[in-house]
Amino acid sequence: MILVTGAAGFIGANFVLDWFVERDEPVVNLDLLTYAGNLGNLASLRDDPRHVFVRGDIGDRTLVEGLLGRYRPRAIVNFAAESHVDRSIHGPAEFIATNVVGSFNLLDVAKAHWLALPDAEREAFRFLHVSTDEVYGSLGPGDPAFSETTPYAPNSPYSASKAASDHLVRAYHHTYGLPTLTSNCSNNYGPLQFPEKLIPLMIVNALAGKPLPVYGDGQNVRDWLYVGDHCSALRAVLDGGRPGETYNVGGNAEIRNLDVVHTLCRVLAECVPGRDFTQQIAFVKDRPGHDRRYAIDASKIRHELAWAPRETFATGLARTVRWYLDHRAWVDAVTSGEYQKWISLNYEAGASDPA
Repeated sequence: MILVTGAAGFIGANFVLDWFVERDEPVVNLDLLTYAGNLGNLASLRDDPRHVFVRGDIGDRTLVEGLLGRYRPRAIVNFAAESHVDRSIHGPAEFIATNVVGSFNLLDVAKAHWLALPDAEREAFRFLHVSTDEVYGSLGPGDPAFSETTPYAPNSPYSASKAASDHLVRAYHHTYGLPTLTSNCSNNYGPLQFPEKLIPLMIVNALAGKPLPVYGDGQNVRDWLYVGDHCSALRAVLDGGRPGETYNVGGNAEIRNLDVVHTLCRVLAECVPGRDFTQQIAFVKDRPGHDRRYAIDASKIRHELAWAPRETFATGLARTVRWYLDHRAWVDAVTSGEYQKWISLNYEAGASDPA
């Protein structure tokens, strides 16, 4: 059995769903169900005895100790995190509480659990921490891609909190010997992504006839990784990664944000004939500290673990658009309440004034 934290969110839910396609090992799912945690993402597992859901916080030491004592997982996969740069700009305290203090608590409890295991179980145990390429900061147009040895230079409260958690993971390996693994991934996209991120936001707004808000000049570059490819990379790291090591995971798809939006408009037009979605593109005021370019050098995971993404950006985007078109009820269920407040705070003031 493995313990997966934050597994009702976008990447965590995809990881669990893919896990049960690939193997039968049970999963204990610990998730606090904050704004982006959605049990509807895991509706297909409602009656599956392999999936045990527990609502709770990774910062709750008593709860985490109880789960480790009861289920004795052979591995912990930590997705639990406050996410999204914009949210961290408006409310950084929650990011420190979850991403730094919560990660510390999880590591500390895991260390005690690991030390108490019999020799064979202790040797096999792994703690996989899922992080982001944003910890490395921003790249210039001609800079080499981020590698595992790139110095950390986080530029937002979100990335700084994730950098802190990465450092704690490293420290728990080097100080205590805890067999940790860290992955730093590029921008994920795909099914079940909460529509505050670029691609699902554009899909939802396009279909609703609303503006497609693009920050600044739209020239910011990201490396795009289909979530299913990310999940396969994480399984590879969990199975064969060397304790104490970091593995960068990228999609080999560096694309400017504006080009992403134009490509998305073309794909949507093929699915919904007769509409020119590019007419809805609206440039809005750039966010503070907006990193200009991210790019991932994934040669280490390719060489050591024989992993490479299966999806191109074109094939992954087509699959993503089709999923959102086929799951309108899911979209309707999440695009309300707190999400609408967030949209108003970040975009609506400038969305009708294209630059």
